[in-house]
Amino acid sequence: MSEQEKEKNKSPKKDFSFGFKSDAGKNGDDKKPKFNIVWVYGIIAIFLFGSFLFPFGSEPKEINWGRFQKDMLNEHDVLKVVVIKNLERAEIYIKKDKLSDPKYSDINSSSNVVTDSKPVYFFTIASVEVFNQQINTAMDKFNPSDKVPISYITRENHFETVINWLLFPLIFIGIWLFIFRRMAGPNGAGGQIFNIGKSKAKVFDKESAEIKVDFKDVAGLAEAKVEIMEIVDFLKKPEKYTKLGGKIPKGALLVGPPGTGKTLLAKAVAGEAHVPFFSMSGSDFVEMFVGVGASRVRDLFKQAKEKSPCIIFIDEIDAIGRARGKNPNMGANDERENTLNQLLTEMDGFGTNSGVIILAATNRADILDRALMRAGRFDRQIHVELPDLNERKEIFKVHLKPLKKLDKKINVEFLAKQTPGFSGADIANVSNEAALIAARHDKELVEKQDFLDAIDRIVGGLEKKSKIISIQEKKTIAYHEAGHATVSWVLEHANPLIKVTIIPRGMALGAAWYLPEERQLTTKEQMLDEMCSILGGRAAEELCFGRISTGALNDLEKVTKQAYSMVSYFGMSDKIGNMSFYDSTGQSEYSFGKPYSEKTSETIDKETKQIIDKEYLRAKETLIKFKDQHNKLSEMLLEKEVLFAEDLKKILGPRPNGATPFIDDDKEIENASSDLIVEEVKPDKEVKENKVEE
Repeated sequence: MSEQEKEKNKSPKKDFSFGFKSDAGKNGDDKKPKFNIVWVYGIIAIFLFGSFLFPFGSEPKEINWGRFQKDMLNEHDVLKVVVIKNLERAEIYIKKDKLSDPKYSDINSSSNVVTDSKPVYFFTIASVEVFNQQINTAMDKFNPSDKVPISYITRENHFETVINWLLFPLIFIGIWLFIFRRMAGPNGAGGQIFNIGKSKAKVFDKESAEIKVDFKDVAGLAEAKVEIMEIVDFLKKPEKYTKLGGKIPKGALLVGPPGTGKTLLAKAVAGEAHVPFFSMSGSDFVEMFVGVGASRVRDLFKQAKEKSPCIIFIDEIDAIGRARGKNPNMGANDERENTLNQLLTEMDGFGTNSGVIILAATNRADILDRALMRAGRFDRQIHVELPDLNERKEIFKVHLKPLKKLDKKINVEFLAKQTPGFSGADIANVSNEAALIAARHDKELVEKQDFLDAIDRIVGGLEKKSKIISIQEKKTIAYHEAGHATVSWVLEHANPLIKVTIIPRGMALGAAWYLPEERQLTTKEQMLDEMCSILGGRAAEELCFGRISTGALNDLEKVTKQAYSMVSYFGMSDKIGNMSFYDSTGQSEYSFGKPYSEKTSETIDKETKQIIDKEYLRAKETLIKFKDQHNKLSEMLLEKEVLFAEDLKKILGPRPNGATPFIDDDKEIENASSDLIVEEVKPDKEVKENKVEE
């Protein structure tokens, strides 16, 4: 018989456990059902209530006083009468030789054995006094020997008493247990009472179906994947490294800006390692109760050691790994520091953690405690940076796969060049937003223009064509934006402009969009030209209208930050010289003083103002030189509301350095409406995306 026929002939297993916990069929083994004590309690309760509702043995039959007097008392059939005072009930005992009489057929027909030792009839009395009068009156004519003996008793129903005493407490306890179990469930808060010190880590193993991510799903990040895959390879083939005497790093720290794929890398490790994977957030250690964080760290490493080799992943470790303060009375948190101390001890203390590898992720590595970063704890720092052009192409290919109906004309390289400074999360958002925009316009395919609109939507916000703007305000905005476009176009080192618009978008009334080149270093000339182009809007307002407005707030903010960074961070000032007051360790945020004197502070302020004034004057001179082109550009912008690089080229001619924005193979420059402005106002090398102005 073939395997398929055997499978067909197998009948489905039925569950006859009836409340017993059965492990039958698990891992291919048939195990006996496990005993559950709850069912014993249930059977006892059913038995007790059943015996109370349906008592064993025969019960007396109820009659009235008339039948008792006529058929029984007057016929001298009654053996005795027992009056139960507390129940106001009289039970009648019939003589044994009289039970065979036909008038007692209702008793004889019963299946129970009837004897004179049990009452066979009863009737309810109004009161003991009334019954005494009635019975005495009925037996006045009887001979003394024929009088029926009457006894009075008080009968206690012990079972009913026990039920009355226990019923309410049992109901109360049952309700309390029900509520407590609901609270102690996975979504309840009551379980925290007894499990407050237990680890909240989620455990994933090779049989877990929740993790379906592997390294193939992680596009880009080639260098980071090489280092992280070495850890996975060690867990799979440890003898490859141990035979040469090498030791795998105990911990690896994933560092990078938000959205670059740090947590995704950890998920890929969980999917590839085929060992238990403990996942926990740094905030899970923090609790309002004292000592809980340290207790959870101990419990986490205890579980990990029991399942070694394994991996522990702590996301956002800066929640507990922040540098400890020297003065405990000034901004320090003892509970957080105790948690960190326990983590340091567990990672590299007297105890051994053989087979336990720790991964962590953060975008604030500068504020982590130095003891956490030393060799023996986090041996490696894996930098996960913003993707470059080639990596963005790979990321786009991953996120375009779920789009079922995609225009075949879409050029992935064009999209990658249109999104400098975008993280992997941003690219995923662009792809999803493009599909939503296409669906909003009832399109059959997701087209190139949908992606361009999606980039505009993410960077600049939603268009607000219905916003009420006066004619004078609209004219001011047009000349302001044309000033940006004119100055940036004619300066050699300014970013190439793609589009300028006066359509309100997000919080901005208008914006000039740029497509910056991807570079790792920025020269002083490039920064000055960018500052000059940013100040072109304010300069245009002053020259054309003789007044200035609040529309340049965002411009002035960026220029001020950039000028201060040039003087105090990058050493681009002649008076300050080659000095930098930037603290890359992040420790300066706890200090109350500046790392320089008041005199130096005044010099920094003067140098910053001098740089800004000089570039503002240069912007005005540039606009005066190209006054006619600027006015023509402003009027065209008022008419069309949106101008592209091709329109600027017709009015202003080619750019001085010959650089033009990227044009795809179809030469559709007029459709290139997705543009970005890069403003480097911080001393790091991260590429930032910001609109020119609001």
